[in-house]
Amino acid sequence: MSLQIHSMSAYYRGAMGILLVYDVTDESSFNNIRNWIRNIEQHASDNVNKILVGNKADMDESKRAVPTSKGQALADEYGIKFFETSAKTNQNVEEVFFSIARDIKQRLSDTDTRAEPATSKIHLDQVSGAGPAAQKSACCGS
Repeated sequence: MSLQIHSMSAYYRGAMGILLVYDVTDESSFNNIRNWIRNIEQHASDNVNKILVGNKADMDESKRAVPTSKGQALADEYGIKFFETSAKTNQNVEEVFFSIARDIKQRLSDTDTRAEPATSKIHLDQVSGAGPAAQKSACCGS
């Protein structure tokens, strides 16, 4: 058991984005998504980007076990994006990868923007060796 937990932790460590993929013709694969999300919540960083993907969307409707609405409802429940794809016909595959890449880039950009002012201030304080009052008095030669 501890080996499995260690493996999961190592598997998710440093992940920036995760695609949760199920087979629209296999309800058990869809039902496993909640287990995967629990694993992600336990082992991945809190802000990892996730997208839910229902694959085999090219299959005949008579073979479909998971309706699109059910996939969308699960994605909505977890507040993540949802796509249906077909790896066979390449339907939406590129869109999924571009979407998660954009989401990761945006999250990193937002994080950098929020961290920049604090980082700059700390850097200035450390370089001058004094607090904000000393910096203010040194401004413009006064």
